[in-house]
Amino acid sequence: MSSQRIPHLTSRLQGFGTTIFADITRLALEHQAINLGQGFPDFDGASGIKEAAKAALDAGHNQYARSHGVPALNAAIAAHQRQAYGLDYDPDSEVTVYSGATEALAVALQALCEVGDEVVLFEPVYDSYRAGIAMAGATPRVVPLLPPSDPGSGDKAAPLTTARFTYDPEALERAITAKTRLLLLNTPHNPTGKVFTRVELEHIARLCTQHDLIAVTDEVYEHLVYEGSHLCLASLPGMKERTVVISSAGKTFSFTGWKVGWSTAPAELTRALRVAHQFITFATATPLQHAVASALGAGEESYRELATRYRALRDRLGAGLRELGFSVHVPEGGYFICADIRPLGLRSGRALCQRLPEVAGVAAIPASAFYLTDGAGDELVRFAFCKREATLDEGLARLQKHLSAIRALGV
Repeated sequence: MSSQRIPHLTSRLQGFGTTIFADITRLALEHQAINLGQGFPDFDGASGIKEAAKAALDAGHNQYARSHGVPALNAAIAAHQRQAYGLDYDPDSEVTVYSGATEALAVALQALCEVGDEVVLFEPVYDSYRAGIAMAGATPRVVPLLPPSDPGSGDKAAPLTTARFTYDPEALERAITAKTRLLLLNTPHNPTGKVFTRVELEHIARLCTQHDLIAVTDEVYEHLVYEGSHLCLASLPGMKERTVVISSAGKTFSFTGWKVGWSTAPAELTRALRVAHQFITFATATPLQHAVASALGAGEESYRELATRYRALRDRLGAGLRELGFSVHVPEGGYFICADIRPLGLRSGRALCQRLPEVAGVAAIPASAFYLTDGAGDELVRFAFCKREATLDEGLARLQKHLSAIRALGV
Protein backbone atom coordinates (compact mmCIF):
# COMPACT_ATOMS: atom_id res chain seq x y z
CA MET A 1 0.00 0.00 0.00
CA SER A 2 1.14 3.52 -0.76
CA SER A 3 2.10 5.89 2.05
CA GLN A 4 1.47 9.02 -0.07
CA ARG A 5 -1.66 10.92 0.94
CA ILE A 6 -4.12 11.56 -1.91
CA PRO A 7 -6.09 14.82 -1.67
CA HIS A 8 -9.89 14.48 -1.42
CA LEU A 9 -9.74 10.71 -0.93
CA THR A 10 -11.63 9.48 2.12
CA SER A 11 -9.63 8.34 5.12
CA ARG A 12 -10.96 4.80 4.61
CA LEU A 13 -9.04 4.50 1.33
CA GLN A 14 -5.94 6.51 2.16
CA GLY A 15 -2.89 4.32 1.72
CA PHE A 16 -4.25 2.20 -1.11
CA GLY A 17 -3.22 4.38 -4.06
CA THR A 18 -2.34 2.70 -7.36
CA THR A 19 -2.22 -1.09 -7.15
CA ILE A 20 1.08 -2.94 -7.45
CA PHE A 21 -0.36 -4.60 -10.56
CA ALA A 22 -0.74 -1.27 -12.32
CA ASP A 23 2.75 -0.19 -11.25
CA ILE A 24 4.42 -3.38 -12.48
CA THR A 25 2.43 -3.41 -15.73
CA ARG A 26 3.56 0.16 -16.40
CA LEU A 27 7.18 -0.91 -15.92
CA ALA A 28 6.64 -3.97 -18.12
CA LEU A 29 5.32 -1.79 -20.94
CA GLU A 30 8.06 0.79 -20.49
CA HIS A 31 10.81 -1.85 -20.78
CA GLN A 32 8.98 -4.22 -23.18
CA ALA A 33 9.21 -6.93 -20.55
CA ILE A 34 7.60 -10.38 -20.58
CA ASN A 35 4.73 -9.87 -18.13
CA LEU A 36 4.61 -12.82 -15.75
CA GLY A 37 3.08 -10.57 -13.12
CA GLN A 38 -0.59 -10.00 -13.88
CA GLY A 39 -2.85 -13.01 -13.68
CA PHE A 40 -4.44 -13.24 -17.08
CA PRO A 41 -3.76 -15.66 -19.94
CA ASP A 42 -2.02 -14.45 -23.09
CA PHE A 43 -4.29 -16.76 -25.10
CA ASP A 44 -8.03 -16.95 -25.67
CA GLY A 45 -10.39 -19.49 -24.22
CA ALA A 46 -12.30 -22.02 -26.29
CA SER A 47 -13.54 -20.76 -29.65
CA GLY A 48 -17.00 -22.24 -29.02
CA ILE A 49 -17.53 -19.85 -26.11
CA LYS A 50 -16.62 -16.87 -28.29
CA GLU A 51 -19.02 -18.11 -30.95
CA ALA A 52 -21.76 -18.31 -28.33
CA ALA A 53 -21.11 -14.65 -27.44
CA LYS A 54 -21.31 -13.65 -31.10
CA ALA A 55 -24.52 -15.60 -31.52
CA ALA A 56 -26.02 -13.82 -28.50
CA LEU A 57 -25.09 -10.45 -29.99
CA ASP A 58 -26.66 -11.38 -33.33
CA ALA A 59 -29.77 -12.71 -31.58
CA GLY A 60 -30.39 -9.28 -30.07
CA HIS A 61 -29.38 -9.97 -26.47
CA ASN A 62 -27.98 -6.48 -26.16
CA GLN A 63 -30.15 -4.65 -23.62
CA TYR A 64 -30.11 -4.66 -19.84
CA ALA A 65 -30.32 -8.10 -18.29
CA ARG A 66 -32.23 -8.80 -15.11
CA SER A 67 -30.21 -7.33 -12.30
CA HIS A 68 -29.53 -10.76 -10.80
CA GLY A 69 -28.69 -12.44 -14.12
CA VAL A 70 -30.26 -13.80 -17.32
CA PRO A 71 -32.37 -16.90 -16.58
CA ALA A 72 -30.20 -19.21 -18.68
CA LEU A 73 -27.05 -18.33 -16.75
CA ASN A 74 -28.71 -18.52 -13.34
CA ALA A 75 -29.98 -21.98 -14.23
CA ALA A 76 -26.55 -23.07 -15.49
CA ILE A 77 -24.86 -21.86 -12.29
CA ALA A 78 -27.38 -23.72 -10.13
CA ALA A 79 -26.84 -26.88 -12.20
CA HIS A 80 -23.05 -26.52 -11.82
CA GLN A 81 -23.27 -26.25 -8.03
CA ARG A 82 -25.53 -29.29 -7.88
CA GLN A 83 -23.31 -31.41 -10.14
CA ALA A 84 -19.98 -30.32 -8.66
CA TYR A 85 -20.81 -30.16 -4.96
CA GLY A 86 -24.29 -31.60 -4.40
CA LEU A 87 -25.58 -28.14 -3.45
CA ASP A 88 -29.14 -27.23 -4.46
CA TYR A 89 -29.81 -23.54 -5.09
CA ASP A 90 -32.91 -21.96 -6.56
CA PRO A 91 -31.83 -20.15 -9.76
CA ASP A 92 -34.20 -17.22 -9.21
CA SER A 93 -33.84 -16.55 -5.49
CA GLU A 94 -30.38 -17.89 -4.58
CA VAL A 95 -28.12 -17.19 -7.60
CA THR A 96 -26.87 -13.69 -8.47
CA VAL A 97 -24.67 -12.59 -11.38
CA TYR A 98 -22.16 -9.73 -11.06
CA SER A 99 -19.57 -7.87 -13.11
CA GLY A 100 -16.85 -10.25 -12.01
CA ALA A 101 -16.05 -11.94 -8.73
CA THR A 102 -14.41 -8.71 -7.56
CA GLU A 103 -17.80 -6.99 -7.61
CA ALA A 104 -19.38 -9.98 -5.88
CA LEU A 105 -16.82 -9.72 -3.07
CA ALA A 106 -17.31 -5.96 -2.73
CA VAL A 107 -21.08 -6.43 -2.67
CA ALA A 108 -20.85 -9.09 0.03
CA LEU A 109 -18.74 -6.84 2.24
CA GLN A 110 -20.94 -3.79 1.66
CA ALA A 111 -24.16 -5.71 2.23
CA LEU A 112 -23.18 -7.82 5.22
CA CYS A 113 -20.75 -5.70 7.31
CA GLU A 114 -21.64 -2.90 9.67
CA VAL A 115 -19.10 -0.17 10.37
CA GLY A 116 -16.79 -1.49 13.07
CA ASP A 117 -17.30 -5.17 12.26
CA GLU A 118 -14.28 -7.41 11.84
CA VAL A 119 -13.49 -9.74 8.94
CA VAL A 120 -11.18 -12.70 9.53
CA LEU A 121 -9.09 -13.81 6.56
CA PHE A 122 -5.88 -15.62 5.73
CA GLU A 123 -2.65 -13.80 4.90
CA PRO A 124 -1.34 -13.29 2.21
CA VAL A 125 -4.52 -11.54 1.09
CA TYR A 126 -5.64 -10.73 -2.44
CA ASP A 127 -5.46 -6.94 -2.60
CA SER A 128 -9.11 -6.17 -3.41
CA TYR A 129 -10.18 -7.76 -0.12
CA ARG A 130 -8.46 -5.05 1.88
CA ALA A 131 -10.04 -2.25 -0.12
CA GLY A 132 -13.48 -3.86 0.06
CA ILE A 133 -13.21 -4.26 3.81
CA ALA A 134 -12.10 -0.63 4.15
CA MET A 135 -14.95 0.67 1.99
CA ALA A 136 -17.41 -1.24 4.17
CA GLY A 137 -15.95 0.44 7.26
CA ALA A 138 -14.87 -2.91 8.67
CA THR A 139 -11.51 -4.09 10.03
CA PRO A 140 -9.42 -7.04 8.82
CA ARG A 141 -7.95 -9.60 11.20
CA VAL A 142 -5.43 -11.83 9.48
CA VAL A 143 -4.23 -15.35 10.14
CA PRO A 144 -0.90 -16.19 8.47
CA LEU A 145 -0.52 -19.04 6.04
CA LEU A 146 2.76 -20.74 6.84
CA PRO A 147 5.01 -21.97 4.02
CA PRO A 148 6.71 -25.37 4.20
CA SER A 149 10.17 -25.33 5.74
CA ASP A 150 11.65 -26.76 2.52
CA PRO A 151 10.06 -25.17 -0.56
CA GLY A 152 11.87 -27.55 -2.88
CA SER A 153 15.25 -26.01 -3.49
CA GLY A 154 17.41 -29.18 -3.07
CA ASP A 155 18.17 -31.50 -5.95
CA LYS A 156 17.38 -29.70 -9.20
CA ALA A 157 17.01 -33.04 -10.98
CA ALA A 158 14.36 -34.30 -8.54
CA PRO A 159 10.66 -34.05 -9.43
CA LEU A 160 8.88 -30.90 -8.35
CA THR A 161 6.95 -31.40 -5.12
CA THR A 162 3.87 -29.47 -4.09
CA ALA A 163 4.22 -26.83 -1.39
CA ARG A 164 1.62 -27.30 1.34
CA PHE A 165 0.98 -24.05 3.16
CA THR A 166 -0.68 -24.52 6.55
CA TYR A 167 -2.16 -22.35 9.28
CA ASP A 168 -2.12 -22.55 13.07
CA PRO A 169 -5.63 -23.55 14.21
CA GLU A 170 -5.16 -21.72 17.50
CA ALA A 171 -4.19 -18.53 15.64
CA LEU A 172 -7.46 -18.70 13.72
CA GLU A 173 -9.40 -19.23 16.93
CA ARG A 174 -7.68 -16.23 18.56
CA ALA A 175 -8.47 -14.02 15.57
CA ILE A 176 -12.21 -14.38 16.13
CA THR A 177 -13.66 -11.85 18.57
CA ALA A 178 -17.06 -10.57 19.60
CA LYS A 179 -16.81 -8.08 16.70
CA THR A 180 -16.21 -10.69 14.01
CA ARG A 181 -18.96 -10.71 11.38
CA LEU A 182 -17.44 -12.55 8.42
CA LEU A 183 -14.81 -15.12 7.64
CA LEU A 184 -13.45 -14.59 4.12
CA LEU A 185 -11.87 -17.70 2.61
CA ASN A 186 -10.03 -17.99 -0.72
CA THR A 187 -9.48 -21.56 -1.91
CA PRO A 188 -7.66 -22.38 -4.13
CA HIS A 189 -5.67 -19.47 -2.77
CA ASN A 190 -4.05 -16.53 -4.53
CA PRO A 191 -1.06 -16.12 -4.40
CA THR A 192 0.12 -19.29 -2.59
CA GLY A 193 -1.90 -21.83 -4.59
CA LYS A 194 -3.01 -23.53 -1.36
CA VAL A 195 -6.07 -25.78 -1.59
CA PHE A 196 -7.64 -26.01 1.86
CA THR A 197 -8.07 -29.60 3.03
CA ARG A 198 -11.22 -31.23 4.35
CA VAL A 199 -9.77 -31.23 7.88
CA GLU A 200 -9.01 -27.50 7.65
CA LEU A 201 -12.44 -26.71 6.21
CA GLU A 202 -14.17 -28.74 8.92
CA HIS A 203 -12.25 -26.72 11.53
CA ILE A 204 -13.30 -23.47 9.84
CA ALA A 205 -16.91 -24.68 9.64
CA ARG A 206 -16.97 -25.50 13.37
CA LEU A 207 -15.74 -22.01 14.22
CA CYS A 208 -18.29 -20.36 11.93
CA THR A 209 -21.09 -22.33 13.56
CA GLN A 210 -19.78 -21.79 17.07
CA HIS A 211 -19.46 -18.02 16.66
CA ASP A 212 -22.44 -17.55 14.30
CA LEU A 213 -20.26 -16.18 11.50
CA ILE A 214 -21.11 -15.72 7.84
CA ALA A 215 -18.56 -17.31 5.53
CA VAL A 216 -17.75 -15.72 2.16
CA THR A 217 -15.75 -18.06 -0.07
CA ASP A 218 -13.80 -16.90 -3.13
CA GLU A 219 -13.56 -20.01 -5.32
CA VAL A 220 -12.63 -18.53 -8.70
CA TYR A 221 -9.87 -21.14 -9.18
CA GLU A 222 -12.18 -24.06 -8.28
CA HIS A 223 -11.47 -25.93 -11.53
CA LEU A 224 -7.73 -25.23 -11.56
CA VAL A 225 -6.61 -27.82 -9.01
CA TYR A 226 -3.58 -30.02 -9.68
CA GLU A 227 -3.12 -31.92 -6.42
CA GLY A 228 -6.02 -33.31 -4.41
CA SER A 229 -9.47 -31.83 -5.00
CA HIS A 230 -11.41 -28.68 -4.27
CA LEU A 231 -14.10 -28.91 -1.59
CA CYS A 232 -16.75 -26.20 -1.30
CA LEU A 233 -17.13 -25.03 2.31
CA ALA A 234 -20.90 -24.68 1.82
CA SER A 235 -21.17 -28.43 1.22
CA LEU A 236 -20.16 -29.21 4.82
CA PRO A 237 -22.90 -29.84 7.42
CA GLY A 238 -24.49 -26.65 8.71
CA MET A 239 -22.60 -24.36 6.31
CA LYS A 240 -24.88 -23.85 3.31
CA GLU A 241 -27.23 -21.60 5.29
CA ARG A 242 -24.38 -19.31 6.39
CA THR A 243 -22.12 -19.25 3.30
CA VAL A 244 -21.90 -16.98 0.27
CA VAL A 245 -20.07 -18.91 -2.47
CA ILE A 246 -18.39 -16.74 -5.14
CA SER A 247 -16.86 -17.80 -8.44
CA SER A 248 -16.47 -16.52 -12.00
CA ALA A 249 -16.07 -17.40 -15.65
CA GLY A 250 -12.82 -15.49 -16.12
CA LYS A 251 -10.46 -18.01 -14.55
CA THR A 252 -12.44 -21.14 -15.43
CA PHE A 253 -12.77 -20.37 -19.14
CA SER A 254 -9.75 -18.05 -19.73
CA PHE A 255 -11.82 -14.97 -20.54
CA THR A 256 -10.77 -12.69 -17.68
CA GLY A 257 -11.80 -9.55 -19.56
CA TRP A 258 -15.44 -10.57 -19.69
CA LYS A 259 -15.93 -9.95 -15.95
CA VAL A 260 -18.83 -12.33 -15.35
CA GLY A 261 -19.00 -13.60 -11.77
CA TRP A 262 -21.67 -14.99 -9.49
CA SER A 263 -22.69 -15.91 -5.99
CA THR A 264 -24.80 -18.73 -4.65
CA ALA A 265 -26.28 -18.28 -1.19
CA PRO A 266 -29.49 -18.99 0.71
CA ALA A 267 -32.38 -16.67 -0.13
CA GLU A 268 -32.06 -14.60 3.04
CA LEU A 269 -28.42 -13.76 2.36
CA THR A 270 -29.06 -13.34 -1.37
CA ARG A 271 -31.73 -10.69 -0.73
CA ALA A 272 -29.17 -8.65 1.19
CA LEU A 273 -26.56 -9.05 -1.55
CA ARG A 274 -28.94 -7.91 -4.26
CA VAL A 275 -29.75 -4.67 -2.46
CA ALA A 276 -26.10 -3.63 -2.71
CA HIS A 277 -25.58 -5.11 -6.20
CA GLN A 278 -28.44 -3.16 -7.79
CA PHE A 279 -26.82 0.14 -6.81
CA ILE A 280 -23.25 -0.79 -7.83
CA THR A 281 -23.49 -2.18 -11.36
CA PHE A 282 -27.18 -3.19 -11.51
CA ALA A 283 -26.54 -5.71 -14.31
CA THR A 284 -23.75 -7.44 -16.22
CA ALA A 285 -23.13 -7.61 -20.00
CA THR A 286 -26.08 -9.54 -21.44
CA PRO A 287 -24.51 -11.36 -24.43
CA LEU A 288 -21.56 -12.50 -22.31
CA GLN A 289 -23.94 -13.99 -19.77
CA HIS A 290 -25.53 -16.09 -22.50
CA ALA A 291 -22.08 -17.26 -23.63
CA VAL A 292 -21.06 -18.23 -20.09
CA ALA A 293 -24.32 -20.16 -19.68
CA SER A 294 -23.32 -22.15 -22.76
CA ALA A 295 -19.81 -22.72 -21.40
CA LEU A 296 -21.05 -23.99 -18.04
CA GLY A 297 -23.11 -26.57 -19.87
CA ALA A 298 -20.04 -28.04 -21.59
CA GLY A 299 -19.40 -30.51 -18.77
CA GLU A 300 -16.54 -31.81 -16.64
CA GLU A 301 -14.30 -32.78 -19.55
CA SER A 302 -13.61 -29.14 -20.44
CA TYR A 303 -12.53 -28.45 -16.85
CA ARG A 304 -10.21 -31.45 -16.82
CA GLU A 305 -8.61 -30.42 -20.10
CA LEU A 306 -7.91 -26.92 -18.79
CA ALA A 307 -6.44 -28.22 -15.53
CA THR A 308 -4.19 -30.61 -17.45
CA ARG A 309 -2.94 -27.77 -19.64
CA TYR A 310 -2.23 -25.52 -16.67
CA ARG A 311 -0.52 -28.30 -14.70
CA ALA A 312 1.98 -28.69 -17.54
CA LEU A 313 2.56 -24.92 -17.63
CA ARG A 314 3.00 -24.86 -13.84
CA ASP A 315 5.62 -27.60 -14.01
CA ARG A 316 7.39 -25.92 -16.93
CA LEU A 317 7.78 -22.61 -15.13
CA GLY A 318 8.48 -24.21 -11.75
CA ALA A 319 11.30 -26.37 -13.11
CA GLY A 320 12.79 -23.41 -14.95
CA LEU A 321 12.76 -21.16 -11.88
CA ARG A 322 14.33 -23.88 -9.75
CA GLU A 323 17.05 -24.37 -12.37
CA LEU A 324 17.84 -20.65 -12.07
CA GLY A 325 18.33 -21.01 -8.32
CA PHE A 326 15.00 -19.92 -6.87
CA SER A 327 13.34 -21.97 -4.16
CA VAL A 328 9.96 -22.78 -5.65
CA HIS A 329 6.64 -23.17 -3.80
CA VAL A 330 4.80 -25.38 -6.29
CA PRO A 331 1.07 -24.56 -6.02
CA GLU A 332 -1.72 -27.08 -5.52
CA GLY A 333 -4.12 -24.89 -7.50
CA GLY A 334 -4.59 -21.53 -9.21
CA TYR A 335 -2.07 -20.21 -11.69
CA PHE A 336 0.69 -18.58 -9.71
CA ILE A 337 4.04 -19.76 -8.39
CA CYS A 338 5.63 -18.12 -5.37
CA ALA A 339 9.42 -18.29 -5.54
CA ASP A 340 11.82 -17.56 -2.68
CA ILE A 341 14.62 -15.22 -3.80
CA ARG A 342 16.97 -15.75 -0.86
CA PRO A 343 18.99 -18.56 -2.53
CA LEU A 344 19.99 -15.92 -5.11
CA GLY A 345 21.48 -13.79 -2.36
CA LEU A 346 18.57 -11.34 -2.47
CA ARG A 347 16.24 -10.23 0.33
CA SER A 348 13.52 -7.87 -0.92
CA GLY A 349 11.02 -9.11 -3.48
CA ARG A 350 9.49 -5.65 -3.71
CA ALA A 351 12.81 -4.04 -4.58
CA LEU A 352 13.63 -6.83 -7.03
CA CYS A 353 10.31 -6.56 -8.87
CA GLN A 354 10.77 -2.80 -9.30
CA ARG A 355 14.10 -3.46 -11.08
CA LEU A 356 13.40 -6.73 -12.88
CA PRO A 357 11.64 -5.30 -15.97
CA GLU A 358 14.60 -3.00 -16.67
CA VAL A 359 17.41 -5.39 -15.75
CA ALA A 360 16.03 -8.64 -17.17
CA GLY A 361 13.02 -7.73 -19.31
CA VAL A 362 10.66 -9.77 -17.10
CA ALA A 363 7.85 -8.58 -14.81
CA ALA A 364 6.70 -10.31 -11.62
CA ILE A 365 4.71 -9.31 -8.53
CA PRO A 366 6.22 -9.04 -5.03
CA ALA A 367 4.28 -11.28 -2.67
CA SER A 368 4.63 -8.64 0.06
CA ALA A 369 1.88 -6.73 -1.77
CA PHE A 370 -0.53 -9.38 -0.47
CA TYR A 371 0.45 -9.01 3.20
CA LEU A 372 -0.96 -6.67 5.81
CA THR A 373 1.83 -7.48 8.25
CA ASP A 374 4.82 -5.18 7.68
CA GLY A 375 7.82 -6.98 6.22
CA ALA A 376 6.01 -10.29 5.80
CA GLY A 377 6.47 -12.20 2.57
CA ASP A 378 9.18 -9.92 1.20
CA GLU A 379 11.35 -12.93 0.35
CA LEU A 380 8.72 -14.18 -2.13
CA VAL A 381 7.98 -13.20 -5.73
CA ARG A 382 4.84 -14.29 -7.57
CA PHE A 383 5.08 -15.50 -11.17
CA ALA A 384 2.01 -16.26 -13.32
CA PHE A 385 2.10 -19.41 -15.45
CA CYS A 386 -1.21 -18.82 -17.26
CA LYS A 387 0.77 -18.07 -20.40
CA ARG A 388 1.73 -19.78 -23.64
CA GLU A 389 4.72 -22.10 -23.48
CA ALA A 390 6.65 -19.71 -25.71
CA THR A 391 5.98 -16.85 -23.30
CA LEU A 392 7.22 -18.84 -20.30
CA ASP A 393 10.28 -20.04 -22.20
CA GLU A 394 11.18 -16.51 -23.27
CA GLY A 395 10.75 -15.23 -19.72
CA LEU A 396 13.00 -17.97 -18.34
CA ALA A 397 15.57 -17.37 -21.07
CA ARG A 398 15.73 -13.68 -20.19
CA LEU A 399 16.12 -14.44 -16.50
CA GLN A 400 18.93 -16.89 -17.31
CA LYS A 401 20.69 -14.40 -19.58
CA HIS A 402 20.63 -11.67 -16.96
CA LEU A 403 21.03 -13.84 -13.86
CA SER A 404 24.38 -12.33 -12.93
CA ALA A 405 22.93 -8.84 -13.17
CA ILE A 406 19.95 -9.87 -11.05
CA ARG A 407 22.22 -11.27 -8.36
CA ALA A 408 24.38 -8.14 -8.51
CA LEU A 409 21.40 -5.96 -7.60
CA GLY A 410 21.94 -7.01 -4.01
CA VAL A 411 18.45 -5.86 -3.01
